[in-house]
Amino acid sequence: MRELLEYLAQSLVDDPDAVRVDEFTEDDGTVVLELAVGDDDYGKVIGRNGRTAKALRAVVKAAAVHEDRRVLIDIVD
Repeated sequence: MRELLEYLAQSLVDDPDAVRVDEFTEDDGTVVLELAVGDDDYGKVIGRNGRTAKALRAVVKAAAVHEDRRVLIDIVD
């Protein structure tokens, strides 16, 4: 899931080398993925009215369901 999110984010931004995904596991087994991109690329990852961010979350959640896991995606500064 981490690699999937990283690949999708790198495809969207102008500076793919600045994309960073950190993975954490909470006590209940939920996987938290924190996505950070270059300063000029946050608008591209979030999209108009958050549509791109919602699409990213939907694709990664679909992959997580396939692995019987729960995943949350946070877009951080």
